[in-house]
Amino acid sequence: MVKVKASELRKKDQDQLKKQVEDFKNELSTLKVAKVAGGAPAKLAKIKIVRKSIATALTVIHEKKLEKVRLDSKGKKYQPLDVRGKRTRAIRRRLTKKQQNKLVLRVLKRKQNFPQRRFAVAK
Repeated sequence: MVKVKASELRKKDQDQLKKQVEDFKNELSTLKVAKVAGGAPAKLAKIKIVRKSIATALTVIHEKKLEKVRLDSKGKKYQPLDVRGKRTRAIRRRLTKKQQNKLVLRVLKRKQNFPQRRFAVAK
């Protein structure tokens, strides 16, 4: 068995991918039985390839699911947490620009009633 490539898996649809994962899992269970029974070294080396293939297929399934969710939530006010940009915890908790520029009513009135003076500077 040759290691499966993610680019090939991305061309398949959801049902085909799920079926392929099931096939890999069945193959893995037969290989594990062969390992316990004292199988050939070639079969033992194949276990790692099958495990990695399962992981690749599941990753592609998850990517496709996320892409579908992204398209569904595009243009909406809120997005699901796993679709939002991760960035850092500090950035996520930081005030927005609108919140930073907001003024208390008292300060706002003071700025309106006593604006910054403009001086003509001669050289």
